[in-house]
Amino acid sequence: MTERKVVIVTGSATGVGAATALLLARRGYDVLINYSKSEAEARQSEAACREAGADTLLLRGDVAIDAECKALVQAAVVRWGRIDALVNNAGISTFSGAANWDALDAQTFQHILGVNAVGAFQMVRACVPHLKAAGAGSIVNVSSIAGALGIGSSVPYIASKGAVNAMTLYLARALAPEIRVNAVCPGLITSRWFVDGIGQEGYEKVKATYEHTAPLGRACTPEDVAEAVVWLVDGARTVTGELVLLDSGMHLGGKVAVAGKT
Repeated sequence: MTERKVVIVTGSATGVGAATALLLARRGYDVLINYSKSEAEARQSEAACREAGADTLLLRGDVAIDAECKALVQAAVVRWGRIDALVNNAGISTFSGAANWDALDAQTFQHILGVNAVGAFQMVRACVPHLKAAGAGSIVNVSSIAGALGIGSSVPYIASKGAVNAMTLYLARALAPEIRVNAVCPGLITSRWFVDGIGQEGYEKVKATYEHTAPLGRACTPEDVAEAVVWLVDGARTVTGELVLLDSGMHLGGKVAVAGKT
């Protein structure tokens, strides 16, 4: 068994997942890099983690498929003999827009739930025995303010993140005291994921509106989210069952006129 700690980060080819994997590699973790489609980017993420000193595994796997979740976990155990942390970052959406909220079919709804919520559950279930064995295990679910505020790219995405938030609270109770379970809930993230979903022009408009409205006046970078995830994984020893909103204060209702501010 390795003496270094081990983390599985799902969906870690790009964006928040890649940033999280790299930060944890720099903190002394060995890292399983997971992807479903973006193999070239996943290899770049793996290379960065290796350069940071981590031993790595790079594995394709669809978290919506239970057998593939179990295979990811088993591969980590065979390689390192332990799992200390799980970051459930893999996620998908569709950008239907508020005007077309009812245009999606059941298959699309179920697919998004399958990756975002069921996938997270399946990864937790596969990891729990090993997290308990390692002692002081940690699970962090990458959720969204969509699940807390009921806003977002589509109804199934919002529903899936609401499910992740509720599951986080349940699991924090069920898995204590051996395992801490928390979630981060970012607002707008400056990543390719949003640009791919709504196009560059649409993204720039959304970003400008967000930055004008949010009290702190900025969107999250993937690194901003990763820093919060790493704190919950590798610190925060008395924190469990928390849904950490990373939205520059958007949940406060936007900017208001106080103390001379507008």
